[in-house]
Amino acid sequence: MDGRWSAELTQNGTAIPFRLDISGSGASLKGTFYNGFQPYDGTTAASFQNGQLVLNVEHYLTTIRATLKDGRLVGTVNMQNRGQSAQYGFEATRYVAPLVASNRVPTIEGSWVIPLDTPSSKGEKAFRFIVQQKGAEVAASILRVDGDTGAYSGIYKDGKWTLSHFDGSRPGVIVVSLKGDGTLQIEQHVERPAQAKASTSDSPYGAEAMPDGRYADTLTAYREDVAQAKGLPEPDNYQTHTTARDPHEKFAFNFPDVNGKLVSNQDRRFKGKVVLAIVTGTWCPNCHDEAQYLVQLDKKYRDKGLAIVALDFEEPEQQGSFERERAFVKKYGVKYTYLIAGAPSDMWEKVPQLVNLNTWPATIFIGRDGRIRAVHSGFASPASGVFNVQLKREFTTRIEQLLAEKPEQGIASTDTRNNAS
Repeated sequence: MDGRWSAELTQNGTAIPFRLDISGSGASLKGTFYNGFQPYDGTTAASFQNGQLVLNVEHYLTTIRATLKDGRLVGTVNMQNRGQSAQYGFEATRYVAPLVASNRVPTIEGSWVIPLDTPSSKGEKAFRFIVQQKGAEVAASILRVDGDTGAYSGIYKDGKWTLSHFDGSRPGVIVVSLKGDGTLQIEQHVERPAQAKASTSDSPYGAEAMPDGRYADTLTAYREDVAQAKGLPEPDNYQTHTTARDPHEKFAFNFPDVNGKLVSNQDRRFKGKVVLAIVTGTWCPNCHDEAQYLVQLDKKYRDKGLAIVALDFEEPEQQGSFERERAFVKKYGVKYTYLIAGAPSDMWEKVPQLVNLNTWPATIFIGRDGRIRAVHSGFASPASGVFNVQLKREFTTRIEQLLAEKPEQGIASTDTRNNAS
């Protein structure tokens, strides 16, 4: 089974190609998924017996089952996400490099702006489109205020790029072509989430009221300088989209961990610390992206006075076993505090201190005095290129500034007494 496979998901007549690398054998067998040009995620368990391949991606509740016959893998992909289950057809063959005349390929690398004819359900008037290019190959992602789509990838053919993405979750296809006026036309093959409802307060997952410009069949992207010259709408600011209702109010929480033990902001692990509180859910792909970065921050700053706490909102059907949450924590090596705050529909009630909280994830920066200093909406993953670099710079700068502040005397004294006891 070792090697690179050209795999494909199919549903409702739409084909979603993706790269799947299979390596090892027996207990070491694994599948690796790609995010654009880079290997990004993989299976948590895999087996191949009697011609039957099973690839489990437990942190996404995704399973690929396929039969090997005449060099082809044929089967199904089952996914459980955002309270929904979906099944796709699956087929894979050994990878064969395509023949491409790369000298005839236009250059579209860089950052673009997508103005929306209709605002998104989160009030956005524009998105970003980030393109990386290697000759005829392109990896591109759409960056919204809540995060990016992951990197769609593909090769130039017949005057356009058919780009697709699947990393165990968020399968999708877009078709990109360069128009004569220098804009990009982006055709989206997306489906409106079935759980969308009439109002924000009724929606369980933040997929709110229609109409929503996010789901337009066709989008147009402009080079950033052209968009500015034309006075087109700008993408939302990730640092001001969500704000604290009262900057003098201390951020309070009191939720159980996965074993039912209540943990609050009064716990000594948080006293006098700089705290990152993350509104998150393991059904959310952008939250998976952020968790991998949070693990790095935790290792770097834990001993310097940083404490990270995830306020995890899981679907009602996950509340019994927390199967995906447990796999998520294990897969990414999460050592920071992980609390079960409720179901996604509880978010506005359970986190009332924030205004316009409607992104998954949302990262709350809390000073040693317990007060909210900033909120960052969404997470721009490595698929977002320079915007991921900017985010990391913002996060580390803000953390280090907060760590440099001296703890309030009362907090420091209390923390000393607690540690001594």
